[in-house]
Amino acid sequence: MTGDAPPGFGDRTAAGGGKSGGGKSGGRTKSRIPRWARVCTVLGTVLVLLSGGVLIASEVLLARYQGAVKQADLFGDQAAGAQVKRKEINGPVNILLVGIDPRASNPNEPPRSDSIMVVHVNESMDQAYLFSIPRDLVVDIPAFPKAEYRGGREKINSAMYFGSRVPGQERPDPARGFELLSKTVSKVTGIERFDAGAIIDFGGFQRIVDAMGGVTMYIDTDVKSEHREPDGTHRKHKRYGEGYVGPQAEYKKGTAHLKGWQALDYVRQRYGLPNGDYDRQRHQQQFVRAMANQALSKDVVTNPIKLDGVLRAAGESLIFNGRGATVADWGFALRNLRSDSIQMIKLPGEGIGTGRAYKGERLQPLALEFLEALRGGAAGEFVAAHPEMINKEK
Repeated sequence: MTGDAPPGFGDRTAAGGGKSGGGKSGGRTKSRIPRWARVCTVLGTVLVLLSGGVLIASEVLLARYQGAVKQADLFGDQAAGAQVKRKEINGPVNILLVGIDPRASNPNEPPRSDSIMVVHVNESMDQAYLFSIPRDLVVDIPAFPKAEYRGGREKINSAMYFGSRVPGQERPDPARGFELLSKTVSKVTGIERFDAGAIIDFGGFQRIVDAMGGVTMYIDTDVKSEHREPDGTHRKHKRYGEGYVGPQAEYKKGTAHLKGWQALDYVRQRYGLPNGDYDRQRHQQQFVRAMANQALSKDVVTNPIKLDGVLRAAGESLIFNGRGATVADWGFALRNLRSDSIQMIKLPGEGIGTGRAYKGERLQPLALEFLEALRGGAAGEFVAAHPEMINKEK
């Protein structure tokens, strides 16, 4: 039986399938990093749903960062007060990263997962594959008694919404929503268990970028903002009907330095793009690489004050669960990852229905074959044989 659909379900126009762009993987280069900042981690990717390498610096900063990160039972491991034992982190590992946009004007509205990313790290822990799950992917969401949800066939971003509801109280619990979403993503991908997970809210995303002094990246196509004016103020809603009015912020093709609000605005755009949400997924992944490079730049790693600000902003914006391993444990385990050792993958998909009959998205056979290869430890070989699955940066 299908659960109640969240507001806005089924009322969007088709995003369009589109073919994934080809490309070639970047060759890995070694970068010299100050010894005090040698613990480089993919948890920086958590900063923006995968920024691919923020540095955990001195012991003082590490302690502050770890203490600031909010911990929660994202996978339901601690039921009935059970303690999760500390564990070693050995490859291969899978990490689930989720971005939400809670409504400040309505804190009692359950959040939706605006971005869903999976990081698969290989057995030797020096190569990773990042792919996005289309937010409009139509899936079977399992029953979730904690939220009195009976299960149903819905768009995957609804899993966070349904799971966050707490019987008997108004305020939703994103950690519960993450638990249901993780179960749903496991069914879709065949990844039976995620080794870590994190939630980041988009407001925190903006603070992190500003703490870094902005991020420089290459914009691969002209983009007009649906939500912001050129000065960053929010566009006004139309008096009647959906949409906005007023001048629009624009992001022109070429290299640009983005402030926090610009970065957040840019990676959220999908309307007006040739391939809709698939283009947005590519832009988010490109920003991952740019943010990783910025985090590893001398401007950040050799500036303890700026680095401290970045780490504190990250800690305040995250909800993390390492399934028995701490932030520091994960930082050390992933120390050999660099931004150029993270392959950005597009899962090819296509729309179900068009126009007003649009129902959502489904994965194409090539995406399912990639997931099968990933589960079998052969992701690298599969991507080498299908370079069109690599999301290009330019």
